[in-house]
Amino acid sequence: MKRLFNKNWVTPACSMLLLLSLSCESETFLENEDKSKLTDATQWQSESNADIFINDVYSEIPRISTLAEQLDYYTDDYNISHYYTASNWRTGISQAPAQSNDSPWGGTYGPTNAYTWESFFVKIRKCNTGIQKLEENKDNFPAEYTNARIDELRFLRAYFYSEFFMQVGGLPILTIPLDRSTMTEEEMLIPRSSFEETFNFMTDELGEIVENNYLQTKYNNGDGDAGRATLGAALALKGWLELFAASPLFNSGSGYLPDASNFVHFASADAGRWATAAATNKKFIDEYGGMYELFDDLPNLWRASNEYNSEVIWDRQIVANIPGMGTNYERRGGPTYVLGQYMTWGNYNPTQELVDEFAMVDGTPITDPASGYDPQNPYANREKRFYDFIVYDGAPYRLDWMPATDTIYTRIDETYENPDKTNQIDLAGSTDVGDSGYYQKKRLNPDAAPGNDASGQNDLFYRYAEVLLNYAEAQNEAVGPDASVYEAINKIRNRSELPDLPSGLSQEGMRNAIYSERRVELSFENKRYWDNKRLMQQEEKMGVPRHNMIIRNTVPSNNSGVWVYSVEPEVKFTPKFEKKQYMSPIPQNVIDQNPNIQQNPGY
Repeated sequence: MKRLFNKNWVTPACSMLLLLSLSCESETFLENEDKSKLTDATQWQSESNADIFINDVYSEIPRISTLAEQLDYYTDDYNISHYYTASNWRTGISQAPAQSNDSPWGGTYGPTNAYTWESFFVKIRKCNTGIQKLEENKDNFPAEYTNARIDELRFLRAYFYSEFFMQVGGLPILTIPLDRSTMTEEEMLIPRSSFEETFNFMTDELGEIVENNYLQTKYNNGDGDAGRATLGAALALKGWLELFAASPLFNSGSGYLPDASNFVHFASADAGRWATAAATNKKFIDEYGGMYELFDDLPNLWRASNEYNSEVIWDRQIVANIPGMGTNYERRGGPTYVLGQYMTWGNYNPTQELVDEFAMVDGTPITDPASGYDPQNPYANREKRFYDFIVYDGAPYRLDWMPATDTIYTRIDETYENPDKTNQIDLAGSTDVGDSGYYQKKRLNPDAAPGNDASGQNDLFYRYAEVLLNYAEAQNEAVGPDASVYEAINKIRNRSELPDLPSGLSQEGMRNAIYSERRVELSFENKRYWDNKRLMQQEEKMGVPRHNMIIRNTVPSNNSGVWVYSVEPEVKFTPKFEKKQYMSPIPQNVIDQNPNIQQNPGY
């Protein structure tokens, strides 16, 4: 039941605010066709009226699946086209923009993930206004309602902070709406807090929400309030932030570049942060396990009919076939031509680096000499997730909306009359056909043919498998590969019909196994960018070319020869990564408006 996102919503009158300087003089917020125009006096007189405001705050969660540019474009998992902002970032181009901008088309400021400085503070203002108004009008509501809705807004505020914090580091901490008609300039021009102060603000808030116990632990498919914040979402986010911050980029005691104000790292290293992250994720497993558990059908985890299944922790509701409510994710991904018809833009092209991470069916990596991997027959006997997630040359392809099964070929076939009308790899980059030799299958809605707003699969941000992975990594770093680490990783492997990890792994061996498992399990979920960042691996991963699979016949005139599989580096870019790119720049107009805001290192 899609209660949080309703087609009758109208954007609040106070929808756009200049960073830290403008405030709404009108307290008129929302109109709804079932209500007369709401004023500040009537907005907070009843639960139904208050929920209109609060539901609008939920609408501030970006619809990630609709974004032209996915975060995975900024990683070694995707081969991308030339016209995205990620293409400039890929060549080391990253600079402070003149003003807030989140356009994906050729920008020079790096990833935004739909967050800008202006839009971020609009989200925070809405949260703070809602909290303030609920507290001022608490006599109009049952205590149970007020407590729950305030903690929902506190969660949303922490979530919005977390998404922007991971991009830029320390942020101004705002807990009340700013108002230039009542506040001094000093009160308005709030400086950035340090990395540690911002981190503590978020994790303290999330910890208090969990301890308050005012929210439901989990919602299930069909529940009327499904989509609202939960205790599970709060604890999962806390555990993720603790893992993120315990990682090498931030927990070294010194920044990747000089950072006297400690905006992008802790002032001192503390190995105990790994244990803190492990304890939080273990608390989730111990206290919420059972309500949350691995869903037994991983390929269909995202299907609309499986919303709020046992694995879903935090998502954003999507409604198909309503303008501005659905998603066109399927238009952007998957094979370009399906059953001979142009169907998608072919954007999501997995790299050979990612494909090589998938194990053999017996669980051994392809780099193991005993694995049986054949570079000239590379798609035989691979693990189940490979066939569930990746469309490769010769792959059978059938989604439920298709009337028949197609076979997808990406090889270079000179016998085609019109190669531009096939999925033949496009080395020239002149068509929508992919140029890595692969397409993505994971997360494509099997029920929805590609089209605008055609899909209603929710945007899934956190799921139980990630909690298990977070715990395993943090616990391995804190104490080594004990039995609980094996148990967490093996649950994920076993779900995909892989055997347990071999016993007796060293801490480093387990670390590598966890990284590999994480990359495969969470592929195409916009997680790889954060992992490469926090583990300080972007220099290593993004400073070198990614690779494609090029398949040619030894007798190209009639294909009577042998098909030869050749892994070759991308040629579109001269890759470069500079250390300043670990964090995004702050727009110049933000600093102009508030001189107390300092720029990130290197910009």
